[in-house]
Amino acid sequence: MSLVQLFIPAEVAQPTVSRLGELGAIQFRDLNSDTTTFQRAFVKEIRKLDEIERKLRFLSLQCEKLQLPIQPAASGKYLSRPRAPQEIVDLEETVFQQEGRVLQMNSSHETLQKRLTELLEVKHIVEQTNKFFREDENRAEQIRRNSIDESSALLQGDVETGPSGELQHLNVGFISGVIARSKINVFERILWRALRGNLYMNYAEIHDPLIDPETEDGVEKNVFIIFAHGQEILNKIRRVSESMGATLYSIEENAEDRRARALDVANKIEDLNNVLYNINQTRRAELTKVAENLATWMTIVKKEKAVYDTMNRFIYDANRKCLIAEGWCPSISIDEIQEVLRADSAQPGGNVGSVLTELHTTREPPTYHRTNKFTEGFQNIVDAYGVARYKEVNPGLFTIITFPFLFAVMFGDLGHGMIMTCFGLYLCLNEKKLKAFDGGEMFGMVYGGRYLILLMGFFSMFTGLIYNDIFSQSLAIFQSGWVFPEPIANEVTEAVSVGVYPFGLDPAWHGTDNFLIFTNSYKMKMSVIFGIGQMTLGIILTIYNYKHFNKEYSIWAEFVPQILFLESIFGYLVLTILYKWSIDWFATDANGVPLHNSPPSLLNMLIYMFLSPGNVDPKDQLFPGQGPLQFTLLLIALVCVPWMLFTKPYILKREHDKIVEAGYAPVQGNDGESDGDVDGHDDGDKDGHDAYDFADIMVHQAIHTIEFCLNCISNTASYLRLWALSLAHAQLSEVLWDMTLAPSLMLPLPPSLLPVSIVIGFAVWFSLTVSILLCMEGLSAFLHALRLHWVEFNGKFYQGTGVQFEPFSFKRVLENAE
Repeated sequence: MSLVQLFIPAEVAQPTVSRLGELGAIQFRDLNSDTTTFQRAFVKEIRKLDEIERKLRFLSLQCEKLQLPIQPAASGKYLSRPRAPQEIVDLEETVFQQEGRVLQMNSSHETLQKRLTELLEVKHIVEQTNKFFREDENRAEQIRRNSIDESSALLQGDVETGPSGELQHLNVGFISGVIARSKINVFERILWRALRGNLYMNYAEIHDPLIDPETEDGVEKNVFIIFAHGQEILNKIRRVSESMGATLYSIEENAEDRRARALDVANKIEDLNNVLYNINQTRRAELTKVAENLATWMTIVKKEKAVYDTMNRFIYDANRKCLIAEGWCPSISIDEIQEVLRADSAQPGGNVGSVLTELHTTREPPTYHRTNKFTEGFQNIVDAYGVARYKEVNPGLFTIITFPFLFAVMFGDLGHGMIMTCFGLYLCLNEKKLKAFDGGEMFGMVYGGRYLILLMGFFSMFTGLIYNDIFSQSLAIFQSGWVFPEPIANEVTEAVSVGVYPFGLDPAWHGTDNFLIFTNSYKMKMSVIFGIGQMTLGIILTIYNYKHFNKEYSIWAEFVPQILFLESIFGYLVLTILYKWSIDWFATDANGVPLHNSPPSLLNMLIYMFLSPGNVDPKDQLFPGQGPLQFTLLLIALVCVPWMLFTKPYILKREHDKIVEAGYAPVQGNDGESDGDVDGHDDGDKDGHDAYDFADIMVHQAIHTIEFCLNCISNTASYLRLWALSLAHAQLSEVLWDMTLAPSLMLPLPPSLLPVSIVIGFAVWFSLTVSILLCMEGLSAFLHALRLHWVEFNGKFYQGTGVQFEPFSFKRVLENAE
């Protein structure tokens, strides 16, 4: 990575930054970090673009309401070229006009829809009141009697003609209207309690939902009519109705008048429907044209916003009339950046070319790993743990092989591996088609790791062949190395070895009484070998980090004692495992006398290596001189502990004393080493150094030493999960086979029903295999493999405290916007 400084003339700044955004090779530093957002140079332009984006979002929502498909953004040179200021002005005017026309049509549509809704409500009220009046005229006298004092002689007779809307001959009035169906029950109870039952109410449902003009959603409503006596009671009913959101309408009492009004309302509804239809068609045609360019306009606006936001990070030099920018870029991309700068200086108006200068700095650059579609998934696994420091050893390279292999050790089955390989192959072969498919976050994770799934399936097929396991069954590919004699009644027969099976596990072991004992021992020892091998690789990789970060003293102070400590104990254990495997413990001489003792227990050997150093029971001895060798290795391991604890603090203190004696005042971190800045988004001039403190160094080193020694034991035991999950996977696969498919093959059924039984058994077995063994067990093995890489492997050499390289790229901007 290189830190570069750009001098860009003001007249070509916008097209230059736009082309750099298309290239996506520079991570610009914020040179105005002490300036607020509202005080920067291009705030006005960003606000204008924000307003355009708001209008585009409004138009997008309108298209979604009408279910109009938005055409994808145009591709090619049209969108990749920089935009002239006049083009943005024209776009702003176009969007403003489109928004104005749509708002005007929406306002007209809302007004007419509101009027149409009122007319429809009146129509339903008129239709229902004819029925209500016929039903309720018989109850008018009862309402009147309940509402007046029977002792008042003046109120016993008929009443003269009163105001419209009342039954004058009985002095009983009525109120009609429309209310939401969800409120009708509450409305009726409130009126009954407020008027103490002095009313008669009738209502009916409107079958078709009425459109709400504001939300354009259908609302279910009811028509109601309420008869009551007295003007005060009618006024109270009106107030309660309005408070409940009901809409009241005055309806003629005379049947002839109601029929005339119904006819008038029907004509007006027909006219309004015609007008609304024309408005909807016009609005739809207008938005259809907008939908063709909406995505393109949105892309242009987002890119322009990103350009001006980036330019706000630059310093404006008024004397030279240029913008000064700084940023990190890959050294290999400097020539491409120079080409972009030269191309802009050749444009009209670009009389003075932009200048790029490479700066020398002690700042720590951001980390950039160039990946492709194959390596991206593996690098994401590492980055999820932590981003590497600049030029720190990247575990992603080793993860390409070790991750799918350790997964396959736990998931080893030829049949399951074939299914996973086919699934991964399908994702890889159809990656272009599936990339456009929006299947949610889970599908995105599976799609991103498609090559990882492919390798996990392929390695599972390989380990399945090694285990000789396909859907819990064995394959007799070669001639077995064991021969079983004729069985004798009530006696256990033992197989006779006649050779070695050429590849993998001999199928003769399947079905034997000691099959689990054999495979447990084999897989447990194999897990230890793989674990010690990977941890050894992790410790070796620290050499490259020490050399790059100028800590060569750590090679002798940390690497050498660590590797000696690990190999003196656990490396020796691996060698004894391999040596024990290489010996035929049941071999005899010509007289039939065993050449070796019974095979010793390596676990007991390791325990007594510490309990009785230098002493080995002759019955448990693997080779001559084993006792002195174990004593020597144990002594080396014990020496390595104070070696790790004191060497590094002593070296740092000695260097510190030399500097002080020379008259300098060193500024060092807690570990005694100079700490470089990690320049990401925070571009302040921070040194991040602390004063030298020998006590802090000793405490830090003591913790590091204790942690390493304990981790050598715990991490080795952690690799036994390879054995445990492999055993669990094999046993669960066998249980599924024995409980689903195997019984369907052995049922005593007629020949005509046997295929049905097989099909049903296979369907149950296959569905459980995919859901439990492939999905659940596969996810479990994946997580365990992830832990082995993050903790047991990366923990030996990888700090992961770096900052990700995030260049200014339109591709990244648009992806984040989506």
